[in-house]
Amino acid sequence: MERDVIIALDFKNKADTLAFLDKFTDEKPFVKIGMELFYGEGPDIVREIKNRGHKIFLDLKLHDIPMTVKKAMKNLAVLGVDMTNVHASGTIEMMKYALEGLEEGAKEAGRERAKLIAVTQLTSTSEERMQKEILINASINDTIVKYAENTKAAGLDGVVCSPLEAAMVKDACGKEFLTVTPGIRYPGAGVQDQVRVTSPADARAIGTDFIVVGRPITAQEDPVAAYHRVCADFLG
Repeated sequence: MERDVIIALDFKNKADTLAFLDKFTDEKPFVKIGMELFYGEGPDIVREIKNRGHKIFLDLKLHDIPMTVKKAMKNLAVLGVDMTNVHASGTIEMMKYALEGLEEGAKEAGRERAKLIAVTQLTSTSEERMQKEILINASINDTIVKYAENTKAAGLDGVVCSPLEAAMVKDACGKEFLTVTPGIRYPGAGVQDQVRVTSPADARAIGTDFIVVGRPITAQEDPVAAYHRVCADFLG
């Protein structure tokens, strides 16, 4: 089974991003490009990082009416990213349209289709917030498992969830159904805006496929050493 550490490139601009990547002289880590960097620099930053040899998870969390998402995915497909995502709360129909757009765009561009995953609940969302503010009365675990089942029904490759729910998702959807998990922190480190977190070693024990790691790598004095530590703990 494919497993990897994905570094979240949560930088504000191209200069900071490339300066960070330049520190990695002997390897090309799998990286995540999110909204801040993509909206600031546009699709050219994806092309440049891809040309450097990195695998890319384009984390834009599309959520709109089905046809709009389909057309957007068709455009994203030509960038040649390795993984991208939508919000599972957009419904099974929206996710099916997203997959169709991604497949059509990849075919027209002569590329392999990126893995398509869906966000269940953000790791900043607690059960209390979900129930009181979003008015979802089920437990957060039941909600995440149901969203994962919807995602599988739509034909997608997996979901984004916290490591705490990865085992439940695997039990419900099968071992080959991917789990991509942010919310990675070492004991004693601040969790910032995340509330459902665990360590790389615990994520490995739980059995998740990919962990997405930002500040425990990017905010360290020696980010390359920090990356190697995370890889050792998660990949063995």
